[in-house]
Amino acid sequence: MKKLFVLGIAFIFLAACNEQKQRYFAESAETKTLESGIAAYESGDWDKWRSHFADTAKIYVNSRDAMTVEARMKNLDETTKAWSSYGFDKETDYIEMVLDKEDETWVYYWGLHSGTLVNGKELSMPVHLAVQFNNGKITEEHIYFDATEMNEAMREMQAEAESNMVEAEENEGN
Repeated sequence: MKKLFVLGIAFIFLAACNEQKQRYFAESAETKTLESGIAAYESGDWDKWRSHFADTAKIYVNSRDAMTVEARMKNLDETTKAWSSYGFDKETDYIEMVLDKEDETWVYYWGLHSGTLVNGKELSMPVHLAVQFNNGKITEEHIYFDATEMNEAMREMQAEAESNMVEAEENEGN
């Protein structure tokens, strides 16, 4: 009985010493990298934004089809020209790093993207990012947001620009 008691104490001691690996982090090098990338996006510093990605990174924007970092950078550069101001609300955003069951490193970001288009229309949309890191670089990024309102506003701006061009051409003919 005494041996069983000692064995039980030894088992409890070993179990207590066997710490669980931490899997969730409010701050890490990866969360700081993603925050730096968001800041580069907000300032239009595309070289800095690009520097956070691995050469082979894949980016998914509301899609199962991947695009390259260069294609996404070109897309962002063109899209942000339609905004007079834009950015994320730092007071309400949330970011965390997770080591998943395969020990892959993912950073999750939830934020509110707001801004004013060049025609003065203000827009806000919730955005979720799921970003995989390997060796300190982003290797995969999934971006989710409802683009309905933004796409409609862009179509309205395009229609207005086309209407203004037609009107200008008609006035030149007179």
